This record gives sequence, structure tokens and C-alpha cells, in this order.
Amino acid sequence: MSTSGPLPPHVAEVLSEAGWTQSWRADTSRWRDAFVDDGVDAHPAALEFLEKFGGLSVSISGPGITCARTPFAFDPALCDGEGDRFADWSAELGVRLFPIGELDNGHFFLGIDEYGVIYLVADWIARFGMWPEALDALVRGIQPETVAE
Repeated sequence: MSTSGPLPPHVAEVLSEAGWTQSWRADTSRWRDAFVDDGVDAHPAALEFLEKFGGLSVSISGPGITCARTPFAFDPALCDGEGDRFADWSAELGVRLFPIGELDNGHFFLGIDEYGVIYLVADWIARFGMWPEALDALVRGIQPETVAE
């Protein structure tokens, strides 16, 4: 399932400032089986997203639209030791969450479901939306919708 589409210019600009290019292709092999022991499998939407953005770290800050703009990084290794958290939320929500990185210097984790929806994952969970929309929310500082606490 491809959820790709053109990124809004302001999102592409911020990602480009962090080193991203349209031709960015990350090797996802190191992340595929990282959380299998926790019952969390990499699905096609996660692998597609990580191929396009894996390894990218964006250092932004300041006021946003509905919340502060905070740094984020797309690297599942930043979620090491949290596989059970993703497995638990997956079971509760009935989706297959896969870790994709962190938000706000590790205060929150980021995950993606099999449909391409990106979530903030903590002791509570919130939805940013499909990944093109989610990248816009992360870049502009738009608070995700709380799904469960």
C-alpha cells in the first residue's frame, strides 16, 4: 500500500534543511526484525515510510499552531526496549503499530500502523494522521488527536 504523495513545500523545505532529499533511500534491513521478540512485526507501510525517511533527524523548536514545534527523529532503534508498549497499544487499538522513532528528544515515541497513520506513543496514544499529513503536523506544531489514555 503506497501512501506517498508530494510533500507540501514547507515540509520538504524543513526536511531538506535536515539533509533529506527526494532520492533519500534508507536501508530498512536493520529495523525489520528489531521488535519481533515483542510480537511487533514490520509491515509494508512501516518499511515504505522508513525507506523514505529512516535515519532522518529534524531539529526544530519554537511555537507551533496548536503545540510547540519539537525535534523528531525517524529511527526505530530509538525505541529499543519499548516493543511491549507498541504491542500493548496495537492490541488495544486493533492495529499493527511499528516503532519509527521519537519526538521531543525521547519524551515521546512515534509509531506507524499498517494503513500509514502515524501515532505519538507514550502512556497514552494520539494520532497525527496519514504520514504526509503527520509530517505537516510535526513540522508546523499541530497537536495530535488523543485516541486513548
